[in-house]
Amino acid sequence: MGEDRVSDFIKEEDLRKHFVKVFDERTILAVHKLAKRGFIDHLEYLVSEGKEASVFRAVDKNGNFVAVKIYKIETSNFRKMQDYLTGDPRFGGISNDKRSVVFAWTKKEYKNLEIATKAKLDVPLPIASFENCLVMEYIGENGDAAKKMKDNRPENVEKAYETLVNFIAVLYKANLVHSDLSEYNILNDKGRVVVIDIGQAVSRNHPKAKEFFERDLENVAKYFRRLGMKKSYEEIYADVKGKLGGK
Repeated sequence: MGEDRVSDFIKEEDLRKHFVKVFDERTILAVHKLAKRGFIDHLEYLVSEGKEASVFRAVDKNGNFVAVKIYKIETSNFRKMQDYLTGDPRFGGISNDKRSVVFAWTKKEYKNLEIATKAKLDVPLPIASFENCLVMEYIGENGDAAKKMKDNRPENVEKAYETLVNFIAVLYKANLVHSDLSEYNILNDKGRVVVIDIGQAVSRNHPKAKEFFERDLENVAKYFRRLGMKKSYEEIYADVKGKLGGK
């Protein structure tokens, strides 16, 4: 099967060869199933690749761009993933094998995106999820992927800061802590600030939620200090607390 099946949803030969090399047969079947359900017509090219996941620009059955994020079973840091899954009542009783952990992580990212979207926060709109594959809104203009904030400084620094303070507070009210918020997980799409990589977000009653929350604040404060804003941890904490109504 392998490359013959992949040719159903990847037309470009080099990308098809890369896909077969990186992903196992079960992942190929998972993407094929999403394609048969109409969420994907075909994958066009690789947008980004990391140790744990690859993100592709794809086209759905209506000709719209979508992003397809595929977690890699063998190279994902499943022990680190377990730190964020353990203590989350939504994902109890997960087996310790890599595949089960990665599948749960993908489902968790989809559910967290749903919560953030319901709270009217700017994250990629979740579209579909199956096993280690996640289909979501493609963030970019005219098909070009938006750059991460680390590579694309916001023109209006104060506005971007206020947006992120509001994001942290509203997400907290929705019972989630991002847990890895930094300029590496934020897109700057022509001034639109979009938070991504929300798979590790935990509920407020997670054993490490306070530690993760404080780390998020410090990461954001450090980034904006580099952009010239004199923001200490205490100041960003006060700003977020103000949005929370003093809670």
